[in-house]
Amino acid sequence: MERHFYWVDIADVPQWYITTPVPASGGKFEEPWMFTAGRVLSDPGPIKARVRNQGVRRTFMFAGVERVPIVSEGVANVFRLLAPDDVQLLPVTVESEPERYFIANATKVVDCIDEVNCEGRQPYDQDDPHPERRGAYRWISGLRIDPARTEGTRVLRPMKFKIAFIVSEEVKNALEQVGNLGVLFDRVTGPRGGHGVT
Repeated sequence: MERHFYWVDIADVPQWYITTPVPASGGKFEEPWMFTAGRVLSDPGPIKARVRNQGVRRTFMFAGVERVPIVSEGVANVFRLLAPDDVQLLPVTVESEPERYFIANATKVVDCIDEVNCEGRQPYDQDDPHPERRGAYRWISGLRIDPARTEGTRVLRPMKFKIAFIVSEEVKNALEQVGNLGVLFDRVTGPRGGHGVT
């Protein structure tokens, strides 16, 4: 049976806006992109995030320009159950909120982009000042990945396009059961077309 995967992205639904997480002690992280870099992080200590726009509270959202995945306890439990080796959950205090929230740090980067079947690819310039961007993509439209190259992972970020937070169909279905998500699921395997908001 073919395995399907989905790009989890920001949904166009009313939702609150949370700023980039920072150390609870004050200041900023030297590398605010670290939560989307696709690697296991050493303990960053207590983390907090501010609510900039109250909006509608959701159980899964992306914070700041870095698109840091922040999730509720219910969503965190899905990752604990179905993808414990693929996601590092870092507690984050969301300003004025009594509920527990977590940064969902996807720690697996997999070389799985099906470049031939993507609609369009915009690479970074070869002389980009950031060496890690060379050979990577600034943007991909109609992203497609090869499920045979996902190496058994259920949550991942594609090599060369780590902005994409990808989940397997099993994880997607479990997240939809939690409900009240601020994200949509865009299928990135099989024939193009079809995404849903939950």
